[in-house]
Amino acid sequence: MTDSGHESNALKILQTVEPPFLPERPQAITFTIEYPPGHPGAAPHPAPGPTSATSSRARCSSRSRASPNACCAPATPFWEPGADVIHYQDGNHSTTVHLRFLVTLLSPPGAPMLTFVDADELESRRDRRAPRP
Repeated sequence: MTDSGHESNALKILQTVEPPFLPERPQAITFTIEYPPGHPGAAPHPAPGPTSATSSRARCSSRSRASPNACCAPATPFWEPGADVIHYQDGNHSTTVHLRFLVTLLSPPGAPMLTFVDADELESRRDRRAPRP
């Protein structure tokens, strides 16, 4: 990437990833998720495609098959490949500060953004889950 005349400190790359797949003709959806202090987050779920997110204002949990126990500091990006990878937790670690994620999802057009995984499926995938520290 070249400077093209912009101030060199105006642009800061936070994350670069190479997803293992992209849905055919993906749509990019950017949205926010907000949790109050101490919120446990969404139930286990896969994303329909690669997802990149950044948290603001509070530390968050991000636990998936690829990252067994990530605790992200504010403004620290994280991503997950989507598809068959289950996101187990995405809660707010803070007991005093609201958490906001800014998320960009690449998904097939019309795919549901959030599909929860039931207990039977979680049990059947137990051997694929990253060990917790």
